Amino acid sequence: MDPILSIRGVRKSFGDVKAVNGISFDVRKGSITGLLGRNGAGKTTTIRMITGIFMPDEGSIEWRGSASSSFRDEVGYLPEERGLYRQMKVTEQLLFLAQIKGRSAGSVAARAETWLRRFELWDKRDAKVEELSKGNQQKVQLIGTLLHDPELLILDEPMSGLDPVNVKLVRDLLKQLRDEGRTILLSTHMMGEAEKMADDIVLVHGGEVVLSGSLDVVRASEGTNSIIVEYDGDGRFLETLPGVVRATIHNNSAELRLDRDADTQSILHAVVPRLKLSRFEVATPSLEEIFIGRVGVETLAAQTAAQGGVA
Repeated sequence: MDPILSIRGVRKSFGDVKAVNGISFDVRKGSITGLLGRNGAGKTTTIRMITGIFMPDEGSIEWRGSASSSFRDEVGYLPEERGLYRQMKVTEQLLFLAQIKGRSAGSVAARAETWLRRFELWDKRDAKVEELSKGNQQKVQLIGTLLHDPELLILDEPMSGLDPVNVKLVRDLLKQLRDEGRTILLSTHMMGEAEKMADDIVLVHGGEVVLSGSLDVVRASEGTNSIIVEYDGDGRFLETLPGVVRATIHNNSAELRLDRDADTQSILHAVVPRLKLSRFEVATPSLEEIFIGRVGVETLAAQTAAQGGVA
């Protein structure tokens, strides 16, 4: 399928800092493309060039093969930072955002009500934005992104501030919009969440693309050399087992990346006496494991330290 949006050799520097260093990728119509990477990887700068907030130092951004910027009226952009007027009432805010995109208040009033009801915010329609919780403010901002019926949605950390129930609500909504033919560019550092939605992925690190393509193809290309373990007990020993290259441990679950000659049965026999297992599955590696394999654990640790502990 021909791309609807193409990023070609885009670069952007701020002083001596190369925020984006020659990024290229395509976004297919009717797909969810995950633009993924740690904080500071260059994702938001790339998005701001697509939306026209920044101009590239080099390279081009093409819509349906043309470098024209007129497509930006057909874009719904959800920034990572909240861009709401805190003193405005919710409905006033939404109608204002639609008018910025050239829609009249009357033409979107019914859609605004539909979205407010769907996001369980209808009873908050006359509340000031500042009176809402952070999660509800994020939902208002997402409605404002959708209200003018854009062809392309660009969402920067859309799950920020949402509880698990609303994360699922937004996840299901994005899949539905994709199935209806909308195109979505989803930027996030939450790779596990993107893995549940994305058709294609673009992994970015240090302002450069380190891996891109169909999610299924990317995962298959990495082989079935991971084991997912869920358990009760102390699993810190898992990283010391023969054949385990790396263990990513979160609470009572772990993903074990294996070398090519590892014997999964031997690993199972070593684990059973020491942990109470609820899951032991040979699987393709997760996006997080693939990303770590590409950029290195040491690199990520150094970046986390430089950002004061925020990865």
